[in-house]
Amino acid sequence: MKASRRWWLLALLALILAGPWLAPHPVDQPITLPYATPNAQAWLGGDQLGRDVFSRLLAGGADLLLTSGLVALLVTAAAAVLGVIAALRPTVGRLIERTTDLVILLPTVLGILLITLNWPGGGRVALIVAATILGIPYAIRVTAAAAAPVAATGFVETAVASGERLWYLVLFEILPNLRGTMLTLFGLRFVAAVYVVTTAGFLEIGPQPPAAHWALMIRENSAGIQLNPWAVIAPSLAVGLLATGITLATGSRRARAAAIAQTGRQ
Repeated sequence: MKASRRWWLLALLALILAGPWLAPHPVDQPITLPYATPNAQAWLGGDQLGRDVFSRLLAGGADLLLTSGLVALLVTAAAAVLGVIAALRPTVGRLIERTTDLVILLPTVLGILLITLNWPGGGRVALIVAATILGIPYAIRVTAAAAAPVAATGFVETAVASGERLWYLVLFEILPNLRGTMLTLFGLRFVAAVYVVTTAGFLEIGPQPPAAHWALMIRENSAGIQLNPWAVIAPSLAVGLLATGITLATGSRRARAAAIAQTGRQ
């Protein structure tokens, strides 16, 4: 990644995480008229209750970033292990493949509802579990396809013939050669997690009003988009900017990680 892009992404992530402390107004108190247009007091106008859209925009991204990042990390880690095992043990791989096929058939929204509504207490933990379960099947297919040719190489076959344990093959023989794939997969699953968490926000699953959350801002203010478009446009742009930044970051790292892995095999 070019230095300018790297610093741009780091600045964006730092701004999102520090946003709740940078908000100029309380995020839960009205300061202007409902759906007021931008003015000197509220730079992006007011939302449906007259709260400052700019303050809620600054405070509304940290939860989405942390939740989506955790989901992407859990999905990538689980898929890395299960995908490599599927490539090394064909019998186990077929069982994993059949199980993932069943989960893939489940629509995302229906899966979110089934898990979160039946989870004791619901909330953020239920959303993270639902997003992780729904994301693993797709990620496993990517990992297994990438691990299959590596598992058939001579250095892995030598390790198998020497009696190395399965966990050693997974962690030290194959996964180090899939760093580029894993970075790209993390970026893809992060974007998918943003989609799932945002969709859950529209369904009022996870953060609840009056919390400042980009997904909630879009849903709550959609009825007044003609009065103050910024109440919907600003959080929508923020979600897209976050997803794009992570995708570009992980994608640009793939070539470098693949080159390192290739050097390690030589």
